[in-house]
Amino acid sequence: MSYDYQYVTLRLVPRVEREEFVNVGVVLYSQEAEFLRGDFELREERARALAPDLDLEAVRASLEAVCRVAAGEHSPSTPRLDRLGPRFGWLSAPRSTIVQPGPVHGGTTEDPAATLEHLMRILVS
Repeated sequence: MSYDYQYVTLRLVPRVEREEFVNVGVVLYSQEAEFLRGDFELREERARALAPDLDLEAVRASLEAVCRVAAGEHSPSTPRLDRLGPRFGWLSAPRSTIVQPGPVHGGTTEDPAATLEHLMRILVS
């Protein structure tokens, strides 16, 4: 069976005013497959190339929070979103923070988890 999906690339934007970024993760959502998951890879050398004084632990914490929200975990600093669609909407909404979602893209897949891994390889690694 084939499922429609949407995804956003997570971007590390250390200096918003410079509009420079490096891809650090992906969030993939498929309503039909009841799938919403995020993954990230923070490569220190790439991040430091854009901002040598970057607080990598704060960036990692932000990326971990995105993945926790995608997984449905709740915390005091994130909204309580029980359904996948609104959760993806919140995760894919533009923000002026150091970790920003890129534009929403879509496709079809037979295996959302494998597609997430594939997108991580081609967009982040």
